[in-house]
Amino acid sequence: MTASSQHLLLYEPRTEGHHLGWLRFIAEDLLSADFHLSIAADLRPGSRARVEQNLAGLLGEVKLISAYDGTGRRHLDGKARSVAHCLQASGAENVFLCALDEIASHCWRGATFGRRPPVALRGHIGGIYHRPRFLAASKWSPARGLKMPGFRRLLREGWWRQMLFVDEFLAADLQKDYPLSPVFFLPDACPSGYDGDVVAAQKQLGILPDRNVFLFYGTGARRKGLHLAVAAMLQLPPASPAFLLCAGHQNPAGQTAAGLAQLVRQNRACVLDRYVTVEEEKLCFAASDAVLLPYLNHFGTSGVLSRAMSAGKPVITSDEQLLGRLTRERQLGLVFPSGNLSALREQMLQVTGFSEADRARFAAAARRYAETYSRAAFRAALLRSLAVT
Repeated sequence: MTASSQHLLLYEPRTEGHHLGWLRFIAEDLLSADFHLSIAADLRPGSRARVEQNLAGLLGEVKLISAYDGTGRRHLDGKARSVAHCLQASGAENVFLCALDEIASHCWRGATFGRRPPVALRGHIGGIYHRPRFLAASKWSPARGLKMPGFRRLLREGWWRQMLFVDEFLAADLQKDYPLSPVFFLPDACPSGYDGDVVAAQKQLGILPDRNVFLFYGTGARRKGLHLAVAAMLQLPPASPAFLLCAGHQNPAGQTAAGLAQLVRQNRACVLDRYVTVEEEKLCFAASDAVLLPYLNHFGTSGVLSRAMSAGKPVITSDEQLLGRLTRERQLGLVFPSGNLSALREQMLQVTGFSEADRARFAAAARRYAETYSRAAFRAALLRSLAVT
C-alpha cells in the first residue's frame, strides 16, 4: 500500500506538555507524504480549541474524532481497547500512537501473563515510545521482570508495525538485540523560529536590561524541579544579574510560590503561569541566556532541550540519564548532580560570568545539535519507519 492510498489514524488523547507539538510535527510530515489522516484527540470542552489552534492550517486536510466518550472518559478501558475503538470508528487501516506510552506498560504486563491486546490491532499499530524505563533498568529490576517477557512476546508475534525511540543509544542497543524487529530511532526535533533577538525579546517581556535570564519552561510538577530553580535564585546575591523567567502553567504552591512572589517583588523574576502560545514560547526562549532543566529522575529527552538548542542557548541540566549524557557529550551546557541545590546555584553563577567566547562556544554546539536533530531529520526517520521513500 502506498502512502497516498493509506488511511492512518493518529492517536493523541492529551493536550499538555509536548503532546500537541509532536502531534503537529507528525501530522505535517505524514500529510507531506500524502497520507490520508484521521486524528483521535481530546475534543472535550476546554480542550478542543487548543487542539484546533495547534492544528491551524491542517484542519481541512484531516478528520478529527474524539478520543473520549460522552462521559468525558476515554473509550472502554482507556488503554489498548480505547485505541482499537478509535481505529474502528475512524475507518483507518492502521493506527500510530504519538505516545506509545499510553498503552505500552499495560500491553507488556498483560502479555507477560498471556493476555494480548485486541486482535484488531495485531500488525496494525505503531508509535513513538518516549519513556521505556524498564528497558534501561537493571536486569533484575521488578519492572523489567514484569514487562520484558511481554515485550519480547509481542515483538515476536508481530504486533507492531513500527516502534520509534527518541533515545538514540537505546535504539541502537535494541536494533542489535532484536535485528528483525521494527525498531527505529526518531530524533526529538528542534523546531525553527526560536533564535530571535535577545534584547528585543527581553524588552517585550518587560525585563530590565543587563540581566542574565534563566528560563524555566513547562509544568510546575515537582519532578521538573521548579522548587530547585526558585531556591537557587533566592540563594544568589540580590545584586546578581540573574533573572528567572518562568513560563507555562505551573501553579506553584507553598514555599515555591512564596519564593517566586518574593523574586517578582524584587524584580528578579517574571512569571507567566498559564498556557502560553507558540509565539510566546518562542519569545521566552529568545529572551533567555540559559535554560534550566533541573529535572528529578527524568527519563528520555525533552522538548525544552530541543527548543533551547534551536534558540542557541546553553542548558543547565541534572546529570542523569539521557539529558545529562547529551549535555555532557555534545557540550550543550553545564550539568549538576540531580537535586543538589548548591551545585545548581554554582552553575547559575558560572553562567552569569560567561564571556562572549563562552556564549559563542555553546551557541556553536547548539547549532550542531539542532542541525543533527532537525525537523528534516525527524521527517525522514518518521517516514522511513512507515516504509515511505
